Amino acid sequence: MRRLHRAWRLPRILTLCTLIATSGYSLAEEGVTDNSILIGQTVGLTGQIAGPVKEMNAGAAAYFNQINKNGGVHGRKIELHIVDDKFDPVIAAANAETLIKKDHVFALFQSRGTPHTQAILPVLASSKVPLVAPSTGAAVFHNPVNRYVFNVRARYQDEVKKAVEQFSTIGLKDIAILHVDDTFGGDGLIGFTTAMDSFKLKPSLVSKYDRAKPDVPKAVDEVVKSSAKALIIVGSATTVAELIRGLRAKGSTVQIMTLSNNASQSFIDSLGPVATGVMVSQIMPAPHLVSSTLGQEFKTIAKDNGVPPSYAAMEGFVSAKLLVEGLKRAGKGLTREGLIRALESMHKVDLGGVTVTYSDHDHSGSEFVDLTMIGRDGKFLR
Repeated sequence: MRRLHRAWRLPRILTLCTLIATSGYSLAEEGVTDNSILIGQTVGLTGQIAGPVKEMNAGAAAYFNQINKNGGVHGRKIELHIVDDKFDPVIAAANAETLIKKDHVFALFQSRGTPHTQAILPVLASSKVPLVAPSTGAAVFHNPVNRYVFNVRARYQDEVKKAVEQFSTIGLKDIAILHVDDTFGGDGLIGFTTAMDSFKLKPSLVSKYDRAKPDVPKAVDEVVKSSAKALIIVGSATTVAELIRGLRAKGSTVQIMTLSNNASQSFIDSLGPVATGVMVSQIMPAPHLVSSTLGQEFKTIAKDNGVPPSYAAMEGFVSAKLLVEGLKRAGKGLTREGLIRALESMHKVDLGGVTVTYSDHDHSGSEFVDLTMIGRDGKFLR
């Protein structure tokens, strides 16, 4: 009887396998089909950072479109499902939960904001879903290493240190900092304090402001009354622009520098006539630079997709390129674990002008930092 039972089961199993194969049913990872990969993004399409996000997403979309036109990754086209978190950490966390558990995306891509990205970490860990290229340089995403977070941009602390070094070099040693009162601002403050100590300098002013309801007049008065000759502002575009306009309206000539999260044309436009001379750190090569492979590629693809060149668009472009490289390396049998391992195999990989390095104990990506200044023509000058 046992032999008869086994003889009956084998054909039944073979028949079931045949049905699975012919029905188009797949045992692939969530978000992956034979012809598509579903990627999720929660980001502030509206709110304080809407302008930079629009540019950043346009750069990413241009690269994804190019990949899809050429057949996708191993025959699968990339589908990006974007939801608006209004630059609110609570909404960002809820969006991530929905994208992963309801929409069943394969991975998350390019969140924006430090507290916002922190808010989605628990759902990444519980669902074992990777997040590629969060648009934040906060140290908390670098150390300790989070297995599910792969950074591209350099640390904010490195950007602040670069600014302090530059100011000190040109003789501006009376340096102040204005920072938003959240984890982003706190991270910038750590970089500022460390850099000032290394140059044996004492801050002219250390002041913070509320992220949701900033008291701009108060912050402006504090800077004007201080002895500061140089000022670093750590915050998001809308409030930073208000602070700069307020300072210039009060007649302040303090040299101002802000971070790469404000490296967008929309930020320059929001400053109007007071934009000239403002310094902005950059974590990507110049979008107009065609002396590199990356610059040439960006120029061609951006033009084909009607994307105005900007540093923000370049960040989106490079982030998308990194994700695609990881997907290619993960192979045809795409899984989340496979993507993580593929990304961790990337050591000193040149994307055409930006070099990224990962391992199982390092998810930092790039260390590229440059300083620019807004010129009279409303463009970033290197």
